[in-house]
Amino acid sequence: MGGRKMVTPFLLLLVASSLLQIWASDPWFYESFDEPFEGRWIVSEKDDYQGLWKHSKSDGHEDYGLLVSEKARKYAIVKELDGPITLKDGTVVLQFEVRLQNGLECGGAYLKYLRAQETGWVPKGFDNESPYSIMFGPDKCGATNKVHFILQHKNPKTGKFVEHHLKFPPSVPYDKLSHVYTAILKPDNELKILIDGEEKKKANFLSADDFEPALFPPKTIPDPEDKKPEDWDERAKIPDPDAVKPDDWDEDAPMEIEDEEAVKPEGWLDDEPEEIDDPEATKPEDWDDEEDGEWEAQKIDNPKCEAAPGCGEWKKPMKHNPAYKGKWHAPLIDNPNYKGIWKPQEIDNPDYFELDKPDFEPIAAIGIEIWTMQDGILFDNILISTSEKVAESYRADTWKPKYEIEKEKQKAEDAAAASPSDGLSGFQKEVFDVLYRIADIPFLEAYKIKIIDVIEKAEKQPNLTIGVLVAIMVVVATIIFGALFGRRKPQAAAAPATETKNAGAAETDAAGSSEEREVNGKDDDASAPRTSRSRKKT
Repeated sequence: MGGRKMVTPFLLLLVASSLLQIWASDPWFYESFDEPFEGRWIVSEKDDYQGLWKHSKSDGHEDYGLLVSEKARKYAIVKELDGPITLKDGTVVLQFEVRLQNGLECGGAYLKYLRAQETGWVPKGFDNESPYSIMFGPDKCGATNKVHFILQHKNPKTGKFVEHHLKFPPSVPYDKLSHVYTAILKPDNELKILIDGEEKKKANFLSADDFEPALFPPKTIPDPEDKKPEDWDERAKIPDPDAVKPDDWDEDAPMEIEDEEAVKPEGWLDDEPEEIDDPEATKPEDWDDEEDGEWEAQKIDNPKCEAAPGCGEWKKPMKHNPAYKGKWHAPLIDNPNYKGIWKPQEIDNPDYFELDKPDFEPIAAIGIEIWTMQDGILFDNILISTSEKVAESYRADTWKPKYEIEKEKQKAEDAAAASPSDGLSGFQKEVFDVLYRIADIPFLEAYKIKIIDVIEKAEKQPNLTIGVLVAIMVVVATIIFGALFGRRKPQAAAAPATETKNAGAAETDAAGSSEEREVNGKDDDASAPRTSRSRKKT
């Protein structure tokens, strides 16, 4: 009898443990879209959202999803949860699938995990102003190409919500296959972003290096009441008050003068124009002189000038004037009254706060509110769970089989599109994968869009693969070289009293030249091709 009494509690404990594991393995929320969404998901009735949602199969599969069916539309749809889901305790996993069946040139494909709305709010009123706790998912348009993770966090001092954006988020996969996006929120404040089960980003919610702006405001701020004293001198250099312009300094001398020693080249055709009427041009039959004006034949280069050194009136060329010195400026000297750049004093920030972990708002609903130029965006298998293992099992059961089928189909299409003599298709695919990884390097963020644009264009011309690889390597090397050496300025030699330009002007001329050349490197072409159309005289 004593043995039975000991076994009974043990069995009860085992059963309770099993039930607990089963309960823990169940997701808090899961939407497979196997059944039509009408009645469960509510489409916004706001005037801006005219996009038509459809319950549709994924291309090539029997699996259904929620489809963005029209181009150039705004879409909004929301699903209220049975009860709020807290994000404060333990691990929370947010996961969903998206397939960009027609690609994504400009549009979003992210989810909004909404917090509790104001009294009187109804799902049919869902729009971009509806407050959320987390926004997560792909977004691509213009300079934007990222998998967003944005946290709206409440400042306990002010009561205001502030958006905190994940820094250097991963890029959106460039193909048209199904992809699964996973955000794992850990109790130790760690955030992990996975794409197709592979970790792409790790961050800490409390780190200023990982979120912009940082979750906690700065401890001190500039005093808004502090004012710069009237006698505060911020000029590091001033013109030398004792300097005097030399007597022989001619400010009126021109920069260029006529070259008196120049001689007209032999064979110059003074009486020939540089352009002549095209002898083969004919007046169009429908030309009306009264409406169109007097017709003139289009001009062409004078063929006689091609063999001669030049045509038309010859003029002596200009040359640099050795007597030119420009406007005189007194040389700069150290300012004896210089006090440095003024800054207001720092005071304690009244909005500053600290927490051991983020104060996440509970999730009350899940919404999709996007604007997109592409149709064919398919959402599927939206999951909220407390278990990374559960999320992994859903990926294996719902996403992986579809992805493998799509990948094999894509390989077959690529092989069919490649020429029979092309033996580099597999190598090219690996090269492009490497190039996309290079584009994700954080210090190349400013050039990311340009690099991806070059890669995408090259994919359409696979015979250029090696050339593109070399070109991008050159760009990367140039950026690294510029980062290491581009900002170093040569130390200017001491300027004599008769310096043409003051030192401040010289520094201004030198500074910014490399960046300006990079942005404005394409000069206007003075010799643009002439128009080939006939002209009107009105």
